[in-house]
Order: sequence, then C-alpha cells, then structure tokens
Amino acid sequence: MHNKLDSLLAAAGIALPDQQKQQLIGYVELLHKWNKAYNLTSVRDPMQMLVRHIMDSIVVNEHLQGSRFIDVGTGPGLPGIPLAIVRPDSHFTLLDSLGKRVRFLRQVQHELGLKNIEPIQSRVEEFAPNPPFDGVISRAFASMQDMLSWCHHLPVKGEGHFYALKGVRPDDELAALPAGITLKSVIKLQVPELDGERHLIILSAN
Repeated sequence: MHNKLDSLLAAAGIALPDQQKQQLIGYVELLHKWNKAYNLTSVRDPMQMLVRHIMDSIVVNEHLQGSRFIDVGTGPGLPGIPLAIVRPDSHFTLLDSLGKRVRFLRQVQHELGLKNIEPIQSRVEEFAPNPPFDGVISRAFASMQDMLSWCHHLPVKGEGHFYALKGVRPDDELAALPAGITLKSVIKLQVPELDGERHLIILSAN
C-alpha cells in the first residue's frame, strides 16, 4: 500500500512527510476493518480506497483558505480526515447525524492521534458553530442549493467559503444559485487513476 500511495502522490505532484503517509494508510486500514461491520463505504478494496477516498480528498487541499473547517455529512470522515492529516495546522469539525459513523471517527481520532479533528453527531441545521468557520466542505452531499440552505449559518459572514466537491461540472446547479451567493471559482481536479470527472466549486456568501 505504501508503494501505491507513493505512486499516486507522485502522479498528483503532492509531496508529504512519512508520518502523514503512514496516517493516511492507517486510516485506510481502519476504514477497511470497520467497513465489514459498519458498512461505511461501498468501496471494498483498500487500493481503490487510496484512489477514491484519499487522493480524491487531498487534491482539494491547495484550494482551501483559512484554518477552521467543517466537513458536513462527513460519513466515514471524507474528505475531512485525509485533509486533516495533510493539513495538521488546520482544525476540522466532522459533522454527521449517524452515531455509528461518529463512533468510527472517534476511533480513528484515537488510533491515529489526530489532535485537529472534532467528530460531532448532529444534524447540520441544528448545529450551532462557535465561532463560525473559514470553510464549509461537502462531498457527495445533496444539491448545492440544499447545502447553502442547510449550512448558511456555518461560515464567517462575508469571509467564509463553501467548498462543494462534485463529479461532472454541475452547470444546472450553478445557474440556479440563490441571491447573495457569489461563485468564486470552478476548479477541475485531477485525481490519478480515477475514472470520471471531479470539480471543486467555491462559493461565498455576501
């Protein structure tokens, strides 16, 4: 798995220290182990997890601004945990409404010694941020309209950003953005060995 991760990182032009690489692999091993009982992801093969979960998450890192982020609907910690590993000076709140997922996240936090994540079980519309976040991240979430509706209270007013990880470019959703929301950029992401397109949509609330 080390060799596979090294080749993927090289293909993406990403350099990481050994400790972070070891934590990423440790996370995949825990995800694979818990997946048998908890059904956390449809991806069963650890090598595919490196592509579809690890690389798919960390290619976003260079585009994030700030140091306090919330990953809404994080599921088994995606993209929050891989991003927290490669961004140790930032803090990530990992929000999910399902108890078994949050239990898994706490186990990962304990076993990998991650001091910069905070798993929280809550519905996003009921969660009160204190203080607000620099960035609100979502992957495989509902539509951007739903994301903005449910998460409008989470970022720093006028300064925070919404980061939506999408597959194909969601032109229909972009055309229907609500008033008060500014489209900052649409970035086509390159994920080595991943079939299909990936885009990062960056939005801000005025």
